[in-house]
Amino acid sequence: MERPHERASSAILTVPNLISFARIVSIPVFVVLLLNDGTERAGLFVFAVVAASDWVDGYVARRTGQVSELGKLLDPTADRLAIGAGLIALAVAGAVPLWAVLLVIVRDIIVLAAGIALLVAKGRRIDVRFLGKVATFTLMVSIVLLAYGHFGMPPASAARALGWIGYAIGLAESYVATVFYANDLREAWRDGQGDASAVPPA
Repeated sequence: MERPHERASSAILTVPNLISFARIVSIPVFVVLLLNDGTERAGLFVFAVVAASDWVDGYVARRTGQVSELGKLLDPTADRLAIGAGLIALAVAGAVPLWAVLLVIVRDIIVLAAGIALLVAKGRRIDVRFLGKVATFTLMVSIVLLAYGHFGMPPASAARALGWIGYAIGLAESYVATVFYANDLREAWRDGQGDASAVPPA
């Protein structure tokens, strides 16, 4: 549900929205670079920039008073697309097994579907929880480390080990956050019709 201090406008052309859009546009760029022989390091760099800028669009929106309904959609969408695309690229490259990718992507699809169902049926929005943002950040850092180790950049073994540790922590955080989101969805569904647009949580 929407917090009073985060009242959103209907603005579209805002600086935070442009940042989110730029992050989304960068996704196919790092995927192609990661999967092309000889450009893996450039792809890893682009992905790292997208991951590191995770907090920028939301921070700018709050600091400049440019929080918008579109921005609340673009921000988590950029996060989920970046993680999903990064994991799929690494799976194709042989850096991570498919089951590890599915543990993240299937969870995200379920949460997204639940958020859309809430929008269609009740017109309600679920706020992104802090734990969800932490999980997103942890997974992004883990993906960077796993890619770094897979492409043989020293210290590769240490990077892979830290990447898998972070990946396990990020998975645990994301599934705990899912339990909270399920409760939020249940409460929003019970509360009845709202007037806010739904934004799937991260």
